[in-house]
This record gives sequence, C-alpha cells and structure tokens, in this order.
Amino acid sequence: MKHEIQNRLVTAPAGSEVSVAYENLQTGSKMFVNAKEQMHAASTYKTALMIEVYKQTAEGKISLTDSIDVVNSFKSIVDDSEYAMDIGEDSDDSVYELIGKKASYFDLTYQMITVSSNLATNLLMNEVGAKNIMKTLESIGVKEMQVLRGVDDLKAYELGLNNTTNAEDMLRLMIAIAKDEVVSPSACAEMRKMLLAQVDNSKIPAKLPKEVKVAHKTGSITKIDHDVAIIYPPKGPVYSLVVLTRGIKEHKDAEELIADISKIVYDRVAKK
Repeated sequence: MKHEIQNRLVTAPAGSEVSVAYENLQTGSKMFVNAKEQMHAASTYKTALMIEVYKQTAEGKISLTDSIDVVNSFKSIVDDSEYAMDIGEDSDDSVYELIGKKASYFDLTYQMITVSSNLATNLLMNEVGAKNIMKTLESIGVKEMQVLRGVDDLKAYELGLNNTTNAEDMLRLMIAIAKDEVVSPSACAEMRKMLLAQVDNSKIPAKLPKEVKVAHKTGSITKIDHDVAIIYPPKGPVYSLVVLTRGIKEHKDAEELIADISKIVYDRVAKK
C-alpha cells in the first residue's frame, strides 16, 4: 500500500509535499509517509476544538445547550488589537445572521465541523481557550500539534504564529475519537456523528463507494489541502486515514490526489 501511494505521489504537481498516516482499528497495523512533517493545520484543528468543547461540557464548565452572544469582534493574540471576520472569506454565512443574538455551544460546534464556519470557530475558541486545548491534546498523546489561535488573526499570521500539525498527530487525535479514548464513550459517539455530517466530501470520500461512511474534517487555505478521517466500510475493518498536502496551487488537483490516496487505501484494506 505504501509503495502504491508513493508511486501516485510521483505524479503529483511539482513542488507538492504530501503526508499520509493510516491505522487499522481492528489489527492495529499502521502506515506512514512523511508523517512527521509539520504543516499549517488549516481547519483540521477545529476537530481539537470540538474535543475541548465536549471535555469542558463533561467537566461541568459549560453545557452544549448553553447559549453565548454572537459577536464579530475578536482580539489578536499578538497585542489584543481587535479584528473582525470577513463573511466573504468564510465558508458559512448562517452564523453571521445571528450577530447580536445568541447561539448554543452545540449549534456553533456543529457549524464549525460540518461547514467549517470560521465565525463559529472564533466564538468557541474565545470561550474554551487555546491553552486548554493544548493540555487536552497532550493528555491523549498528541505531542506536536499546536493550537494557538482562532481564524483570521492576520497579525499572528504575519509573525508565523499559526496552528500547525503533522499527519501522525492528527491520526492519534482521530483514533482517540474512534476508540472512545477522549472525554467519554458517549461524547466520542456524538463527535463521530458530527464528523459524519461533514458537507465537504471532495477529498477522502470522493472515490469511495457511496455505502462507505466517512467521519472527517477537511482543511483548505492557499496551497494547503487536508482531510482527516475515520472510515467505516460496509465490510472490512474500520480504519483512520490522514492526508495532508502543501504546495499544490489548484485545490482541485490536491482534492484529486487525496481522493486517489484514499482509494488506494480502501482497495487494499476494505474492498471485497
């Protein structure tokens, strides 16, 4: 499988960097390709933020049914200067319609995961805190992923203060959700259900049979495209797959590459 993936990478666009991490939940077998290469996390870090929301819920600090004020004013981690989100740069506009009103933790988390709402992300980040996310990640063995801030903090971006991850850490995070190893089994079940409702299916699920269920979170910014997933074939073992890409100019080319890698893995592991 690794050899076949490496052969596919030979035909990837010039200058591209690709990281792959795989684990079979039934056998425990793993496969890595450049899996320790640190990359901009894009929106995949929102999965870690989701975990923290459920963890603080379990601790009684918040409730998923609690509502918070929807505002569009945030502070840079650099100097506390204020900035606002640009609806034109967001993948979801529904949360902007709630500005001046309230929204529940559950609804904001759902929008953050399923349609990657940046406004929902920043609202949740303000409430649960990046430092708490880092402590939770450390507790489940995610060692090198860095969650420093929300979205569109341009001052932080210009100083290189970004959320970063590698494929091996993202695999560990997804495995923790898949195997009920973080917060509680019921919380993990709810998180998997949310990931299964992901709207963007242009990457890992794209070339898989329709009956395959994929619980996943995508990420995409300029020359960055990722997908991190738990895959549930109708037959064969459940497995987790993480594909991170950097340096591919056209998103459609990156999506094609990720979909091809996903199909290689599926055909080797679960196709009957």
